[in-house]
Amino acid sequence: MPPTSTPTLRQRRMGAELRKLRERAGLTVTGAAALLGVNQGRVSMIETGRSPLGADRVRALAGLYDCGDALLVDALTAMTGRRIRGWWETYREYLPAALIDLAELEHHATGLRAALIVHIPALLQTTDHARTLFQQVAPPMRQYEIEHRLTFRIKRQGVLHQRNPPPYSAIIHETALRMGFGGPAIARGQLKHLIDMSELPHVTLRVIPFGTDEFPTTGQSFDYVEGSVPQLDTVQLDSHHGACEFLDAEAQLGKYRSVLERMESCALSPAESRDFIHRLIPDT
Repeated sequence: MPPTSTPTLRQRRMGAELRKLRERAGLTVTGAAALLGVNQGRVSMIETGRSPLGADRVRALAGLYDCGDALLVDALTAMTGRRIRGWWETYREYLPAALIDLAELEHHATGLRAALIVHIPALLQTTDHARTLFQQVAPPMRQYEIEHRLTFRIKRQGVLHQRNPPPYSAIIHETALRMGFGGPAIARGQLKHLIDMSELPHVTLRVIPFGTDEFPTTGQSFDYVEGSVPQLDTVQLDSHHGACEFLDAEAQLGKYRSVLERMESCALSPAESRDFIHRLIPDT
Protein backbone atom coordinates (compact mmCIF):
# COMPACT_ATOMS: atom_id res chain seq x y z
CA MET A 1 0.00 0.00 0.00
CA PRO A 2 1.36 3.47 -0.89
CA PRO A 3 2.38 5.91 1.88
CA THR A 4 -0.14 8.48 3.07
CA SER A 5 0.65 12.08 3.91
CA THR A 6 -2.43 12.45 6.16
CA PRO A 7 -2.71 9.39 8.39
CA THR A 8 -5.79 9.15 10.58
CA LEU A 9 -5.59 9.00 14.37
CA ARG A 10 -6.21 5.25 14.15
CA GLN A 11 -3.29 4.78 11.76
CA ARG A 12 -1.04 6.97 13.89
CA ARG A 13 -2.05 5.04 17.00
CA MET A 14 -1.16 1.68 15.46
CA GLY A 15 2.23 3.06 14.49
CA ALA A 16 2.76 4.44 17.98
CA GLU A 17 1.94 1.08 19.54
CA LEU A 18 4.44 -0.64 17.24
CA ARG A 19 7.02 1.94 18.33
CA LYS A 20 6.31 1.11 21.97
CA LEU A 21 6.80 -2.59 21.25
CA ARG A 22 10.11 -1.87 19.50
CA GLU A 23 11.36 0.25 22.39
CA ARG A 24 10.36 -2.38 24.96
CA ALA A 25 12.36 -4.91 22.94
CA GLY A 26 15.39 -2.64 23.28
CA LEU A 27 15.70 -2.06 19.54
CA THR A 28 16.67 1.20 17.90
CA VAL A 29 15.14 2.32 14.61
CA THR A 30 18.43 1.34 12.97
CA GLY A 31 18.36 -2.11 14.55
CA ALA A 32 14.76 -2.73 13.63
CA ALA A 33 15.40 -1.61 10.04
CA ALA A 34 18.33 -4.02 9.76
CA LEU A 35 16.26 -6.96 11.02
CA LEU A 36 13.38 -6.07 8.69
CA GLY A 37 15.67 -5.56 5.71
CA VAL A 38 14.39 -2.02 5.07
CA ASN A 39 15.82 1.46 5.50
CA GLN A 40 15.34 3.56 8.63
CA GLY A 41 12.93 5.85 6.83
CA ARG A 42 10.50 2.98 6.29
CA VAL A 43 10.48 2.15 10.00
CA SER A 44 9.86 5.81 10.82
CA MET A 45 6.97 5.94 8.35
CA ILE A 46 5.46 2.82 9.91
CA GLU A 47 5.68 4.33 13.39
CA THR A 48 4.07 7.62 12.34
CA GLY A 49 1.21 5.83 10.58
CA ARG A 50 2.26 7.05 7.14
CA SER A 51 3.04 3.57 5.83
CA PRO A 52 -0.13 1.42 5.92
CA LEU A 53 0.43 -2.17 6.97
CA GLY A 54 -1.33 -5.46 6.39
CA ALA A 55 -2.17 -7.91 9.17
CA ASP A 56 0.70 -10.26 8.25
CA ARG A 57 3.29 -7.48 8.52
CA VAL A 58 1.94 -6.39 11.90
CA ARG A 59 2.19 -9.96 13.21
CA ALA A 60 5.71 -10.21 11.82
CA LEU A 61 6.71 -6.99 13.59
CA ALA A 62 5.14 -8.18 16.86
CA GLY A 63 7.11 -11.41 16.61
CA LEU A 64 10.30 -9.52 15.85
CA TYR A 65 9.70 -7.39 18.93
CA ASP A 66 9.01 -10.44 21.14
CA CYS A 67 5.45 -9.34 21.97
CA GLY A 68 3.73 -12.23 23.74
CA ASP A 69 0.42 -10.42 24.26
CA ALA A 70 -1.82 -12.23 21.78
CA LEU A 71 -4.83 -10.01 22.53
CA LEU A 72 -2.86 -6.85 21.79
CA VAL A 73 -1.46 -8.32 18.58
CA ASP A 74 -4.96 -9.34 17.46
CA ALA A 75 -6.23 -5.83 18.25
CA LEU A 76 -3.43 -4.24 16.23
CA THR A 77 -4.05 -6.49 13.23
CA ALA A 78 -7.73 -5.52 13.37
CA MET A 79 -6.62 -1.91 12.84
CA THR A 80 -5.01 -2.70 9.48
CA GLY A 81 -6.60 -2.58 6.07
CA ARG A 82 -8.12 0.18 4.03
CA ARG A 83 -8.88 3.53 5.56
CA ILE A 84 -12.57 3.75 6.51
CA ARG A 85 -14.32 6.63 4.77
CA GLY A 86 -16.78 7.34 7.56
CA TRP A 87 -19.34 10.13 7.64
CA TRP A 88 -16.81 12.35 9.43
CA GLU A 89 -14.60 12.54 6.33
CA THR A 90 -17.08 14.94 4.67
CA TYR A 91 -16.20 17.50 7.38
CA ARG A 92 -12.43 17.27 6.94
CA GLU A 93 -12.16 20.51 4.93
CA TYR A 94 -14.41 22.43 7.32
CA LEU A 95 -13.31 21.41 10.83
CA PRO A 96 -10.03 20.93 12.71
CA ALA A 97 -8.39 17.54 12.11
CA ALA A 98 -8.58 16.69 15.82
CA LEU A 99 -12.40 16.76 15.72
CA ILE A 100 -12.38 14.37 12.77
CA ASP A 101 -10.03 12.11 14.73
CA LEU A 102 -12.39 12.20 17.71
CA ALA A 103 -15.37 11.04 15.63
CA GLU A 104 -13.32 8.20 14.18
CA LEU A 105 -12.13 7.26 17.65
CA GLU A 106 -15.71 7.11 18.97
CA HIS A 107 -16.81 5.05 15.96
CA HIS A 108 -14.33 2.29 16.83
CA ALA A 109 -14.79 2.49 20.62
CA THR A 110 -15.85 -0.52 22.68
CA GLY A 111 -16.91 1.78 25.52
CA LEU A 112 -17.17 5.52 26.21
CA ARG A 113 -16.78 7.32 29.54
CA ALA A 114 -16.86 11.03 30.35
CA ALA A 115 -16.33 13.30 33.35
CA LEU A 116 -17.47 16.93 33.15
CA ILE A 117 -17.49 19.81 35.60
CA VAL A 118 -19.03 22.81 33.82
CA HIS A 119 -20.51 21.45 30.59
CA ILE A 120 -22.99 18.76 29.58
CA PRO A 121 -21.30 15.91 27.66
CA ALA A 122 -21.26 16.60 23.92
CA LEU A 123 -22.94 13.26 23.18
CA LEU A 124 -25.84 14.19 25.48
CA GLN A 125 -26.45 17.79 24.39
CA THR A 126 -29.65 18.94 22.71
CA THR A 127 -29.40 20.84 19.44
CA ASP A 128 -30.51 24.09 21.11
CA HIS A 129 -28.01 23.70 23.94
CA ALA A 130 -25.13 22.96 21.56
CA ARG A 131 -26.03 25.88 19.30
CA THR A 132 -26.01 28.22 22.31
CA LEU A 133 -22.52 27.07 23.28
CA PHE A 134 -21.16 27.62 19.78
CA GLN A 135 -22.75 31.08 19.66
CA GLN A 136 -20.95 32.07 22.87
CA VAL A 137 -17.39 31.04 22.01
CA ALA A 138 -14.68 33.67 21.75
CA PRO A 139 -13.69 34.81 19.24
CA PRO A 140 -17.15 34.54 17.69
CA MET A 141 -17.76 31.99 14.95
CA ARG A 142 -19.36 32.86 11.65
CA GLN A 143 -22.85 31.45 11.16
CA TYR A 144 -21.70 28.79 8.67
CA GLU A 145 -18.99 27.69 11.12
CA ILE A 146 -21.60 27.29 13.83
CA GLU A 147 -23.75 25.16 11.53
CA HIS A 148 -20.82 22.93 10.58
CA ARG A 149 -19.92 22.41 14.23
CA LEU A 150 -23.55 21.82 15.17
CA THR A 151 -24.34 19.22 12.52
CA PHE A 152 -21.03 17.49 13.24
CA ARG A 153 -21.84 17.26 16.95
CA ILE A 154 -25.33 15.89 16.31
CA LYS A 155 -23.93 13.27 13.92
CA ARG A 156 -21.38 12.27 16.56
CA GLN A 157 -24.28 11.50 18.88
CA GLY A 158 -25.37 8.80 16.44
CA VAL A 159 -22.83 6.49 18.07
CA LEU A 160 -25.27 6.16 21.00
CA HIS A 161 -28.21 5.36 18.75
CA GLN A 162 -26.67 2.89 16.34
CA ARG A 163 -27.29 -0.83 16.36
CA ASN A 164 -25.26 -2.42 19.19
CA PRO A 165 -24.01 0.91 20.62
CA PRO A 166 -21.04 0.95 22.99
CA PRO A 167 -21.79 1.37 26.70
CA TYR A 168 -21.62 5.02 27.68
CA SER A 169 -21.01 6.30 31.20
CA ALA A 170 -20.95 9.99 32.15
CA ILE A 171 -20.22 11.68 35.46
CA ILE A 172 -21.57 15.23 35.62
CA HIS A 173 -21.02 17.71 38.41
CA GLU A 174 -24.03 19.68 39.65
CA THR A 175 -22.34 22.83 38.34
CA ALA A 176 -22.95 21.72 34.74
CA LEU A 177 -26.61 21.01 35.47
CA ARG A 178 -27.18 24.51 36.87
CA MET A 179 -25.36 26.59 34.25
CA GLY A 180 -28.58 27.29 32.35
CA PHE A 181 -27.03 28.06 28.96
CA GLY A 182 -29.57 29.65 26.62
CA GLY A 183 -32.16 30.52 29.25
CA PRO A 184 -34.85 28.56 31.13
CA ALA A 185 -36.57 26.94 28.14
CA ILE A 186 -33.36 25.54 26.63
CA ALA A 187 -32.07 24.52 30.07
CA ARG A 188 -35.34 22.71 30.81
CA GLY A 189 -35.18 20.85 27.51
CA GLN A 190 -31.57 19.87 28.16
CA LEU A 191 -32.30 18.46 31.62
CA LYS A 192 -35.27 16.48 30.30
CA HIS A 193 -33.07 15.11 27.51
CA LEU A 194 -30.50 13.95 30.06
CA ILE A 195 -33.22 12.02 31.88
CA ASP A 196 -34.45 10.45 28.66
CA MET A 197 -30.95 9.42 27.64
CA SER A 198 -30.19 8.01 31.10
CA GLU A 199 -33.07 5.58 30.66
CA LEU A 200 -31.41 3.89 27.69
CA PRO A 201 -29.97 0.50 28.72
CA HIS A 202 -26.44 1.31 27.52
CA VAL A 203 -26.26 4.82 29.06
CA THR A 204 -25.25 5.36 32.69
CA LEU A 205 -25.44 8.85 34.15
CA ARG A 206 -24.13 9.82 37.60
CA VAL A 207 -24.23 13.22 39.28
CA ILE A 208 -21.79 14.62 41.83
CA PRO A 209 -23.78 17.15 43.87
CA PHE A 210 -22.50 20.21 45.70
CA GLY A 211 -21.41 19.41 49.24
CA THR A 212 -19.80 16.07 48.43
CA ASP A 213 -17.05 15.53 50.99
CA GLU A 214 -14.64 14.11 48.42
CA PHE A 215 -14.24 15.44 44.90
CA PRO A 216 -11.37 13.66 43.14
CA THR A 217 -10.73 15.27 39.77
CA THR A 218 -7.98 16.54 37.51
CA GLY A 219 -9.85 19.86 37.38
CA GLN A 220 -10.48 19.32 33.68
CA SER A 221 -13.30 17.66 31.80
CA PHE A 222 -12.28 14.66 29.75
CA ASP A 223 -13.50 11.72 27.70
CA TYR A 224 -12.14 8.22 28.13
CA VAL A 225 -12.46 6.10 24.98
CA GLU A 226 -12.03 2.36 25.45
CA GLY A 227 -10.31 0.31 22.77
CA SER A 228 -10.59 -3.40 22.15
CA VAL A 229 -7.80 -3.92 24.71
CA PRO A 230 -6.81 -1.57 27.57
CA GLN A 231 -3.52 -0.65 25.89
CA LEU A 232 -5.51 0.95 23.06
CA ASP A 233 -7.62 3.19 25.31
CA THR A 234 -7.40 6.94 24.72
CA VAL A 235 -8.05 10.01 26.87
CA GLN A 236 -9.37 13.09 25.09
CA LEU A 237 -8.95 16.50 26.67
CA ASP A 238 -10.56 19.73 25.50
CA SER A 239 -8.09 22.59 25.50
CA HIS A 240 -8.96 26.24 26.13
CA HIS A 241 -8.49 27.07 22.45
CA GLY A 242 -11.11 24.52 21.40
CA ALA A 243 -8.88 21.77 20.06
CA CYS A 244 -8.64 18.17 21.21
CA GLU A 245 -5.63 16.66 22.92
CA PHE A 246 -5.23 12.89 22.91
CA LEU A 247 -3.31 10.95 25.56
CA ASP A 248 -2.35 7.29 25.27
CA ALA A 249 0.74 6.73 27.41
CA GLU A 250 0.28 3.85 29.83
CA ALA A 251 0.86 6.03 32.91
CA GLN A 252 -1.63 8.62 31.67
CA LEU A 253 -4.31 6.03 31.00
CA GLY A 254 -3.83 4.58 34.47
CA LYS A 255 -4.15 8.03 36.04
CA TYR A 256 -7.44 8.81 34.32
CA ARG A 257 -8.89 5.36 35.01
CA SER A 258 -8.18 5.98 38.68
CA VAL A 259 -9.79 9.42 38.55
CA LEU A 260 -12.93 7.98 36.95
CA GLU A 261 -13.19 5.21 39.52
CA ARG A 262 -12.82 7.64 42.43
CA MET A 263 -15.34 10.07 40.92
CA GLU A 264 -17.86 7.26 40.45
CA SER A 265 -17.40 6.20 44.04
CA CYS A 266 -18.49 9.62 45.37
CA ALA A 267 -21.26 10.23 42.82
CA LEU A 268 -24.94 9.48 43.26
CA SER A 269 -26.25 6.20 41.90
CA PRO A 270 -27.88 6.25 38.44
CA ALA A 271 -31.38 6.17 39.99
CA GLU A 272 -30.51 8.88 42.54
CA SER A 273 -28.95 10.97 39.76
CA ARG A 274 -32.10 10.74 37.65
CA ASP A 275 -34.21 11.89 40.60
CA PHE A 276 -31.74 14.69 41.31
CA ILE A 277 -32.00 16.02 37.74
CA HIS A 278 -35.81 15.81 37.94
CA ARG A 279 -35.76 18.15 40.94
CA LEU A 280 -33.68 20.72 39.03
CA ILE A 281 -36.16 21.07 36.17
CA PRO A 282 -37.98 24.43 36.46
CA ASP A 283 -41.77 24.27 36.76
CA THR A 284 -42.25 27.02 34.20
